[in-house]
Amino acid sequence: MTRRHPHLPAHAVIREVGLRDGLQSIATILPTGQKREWLRAAHAAGQREIEVGSFVPARLLPQLADTAELVAFAKTLPGLFVSVLVPNLRGAENAIAAEADLMIVPLSASHAHSLANLRKTPDEVVAEVARIRAARDAAGSRTLIEGGVGTAFGCTLQGEVRKSEVLRLMQAMLDAGADRVSLADTVGYADPAKVRELFEEALKIAGERFWCGHFHDTRGLGLANVYSALEVGVNRFDACPAGIGGCPHAPGASGNVATEDLAYLLGSMGIETGVDIGRLLALRERVAGWLASEKLHGSLWQAHLPKTFPQAVAA
Repeated sequence: MTRRHPHLPAHAVIREVGLRDGLQSIATILPTGQKREWLRAAHAAGQREIEVGSFVPARLLPQLADTAELVAFAKTLPGLFVSVLVPNLRGAENAIAAEADLMIVPLSASHAHSLANLRKTPDEVVAEVARIRAARDAAGSRTLIEGGVGTAFGCTLQGEVRKSEVLRLMQAMLDAGADRVSLADTVGYADPAKVRELFEEALKIAGERFWCGHFHDTRGLGLANVYSALEVGVNRFDACPAGIGGCPHAPGASGNVATEDLAYLLGSMGIETGVDIGRLLALRERVAGWLASEKLHGSLWQAHLPKTFPQAVAA
C-alpha cells in the first residue's frame, strides 16, 4: 500500500465536469441516453460529485439543452452530489427548481474575458450573485452557491490578471452571498509556484469555504498544479474524462485535467478518493467511442496502471 506523505491531505474529491465543461467545448452533441450511461458509469466508479450541465439557453449551447432532465436522473443515484453551472439569475431559478445540490456562478477576473464570455463586467457578476442569493433564500432552497473565479492566472485576451484583483473578486463573491468559492486556470497560464502563491492567499480569505481547484492541461502542467494545490491543503479538483473541454478564448488548448490521470496521481500518492480507476478507464473508452470525431487527451489510458499500483490486479 502506498504511504501518503504526511503534509498532503488524506482524502481528495474529484468533481467530474465532463458533462458540462467538457461537452460545451466540442461540436458533438451526445444523446441524453448516452449522458445517462455516462452518469451511471461514473457513479459506479465511485464518483460522488458530478457537474451534469448548465442552465443556459439551448440556442447558445445545444450540447447542454437536457440539463434539467439530467439533474432529475442524477438525483436518483444514491449519494451523488449534483452541481450545475448558472450564468445568471434565470439559470439559477432553473437550478433551484430542479433541486440541484449546488450551482456554480462563473466570474472572470479578466475584465476582457468577462465581457467576451458573459457580456458583464466582473463586478456586475458579483451583483448577480447577490440577486441569486436573495432568490435562493426567498425560495427556501438548499441549493448551495459556488462563486467560480476564472482566468485567475492570466488571460489570452487581456494578458496579466493581478493577484490582488482575483482575491478582491473572490472576497466580493463571498460578501455577496456565495457559500463557496473556487479558482480556475481557465486558459492554462498557471504554474506550480503561481498556484501555491495564489491558493495560499485564497485559503487565508475563504478558509473552509474554499471549495475547488480547476486546472487545464493546456501546457502540460495540469497535474503539477494539482500537486502544488494539494501541498497548501486544497483537496477538491475538477476533471474531465480524456481531458476534454477547454475555452473558446484559448485556441489550441488541450482541455481539462483528465479524470483518470488525476485519480492515478492521487491514488499513487496514497490519497484516498473512493474511485475505482479501472472503471474510470472503462468509462473513458466509452466516452472515446461516443466522441470519435473529437480530439482526446490523457496518458494513463495508453500505459494503464503499473503492477505496483493497488488497483492494478482488480483493474
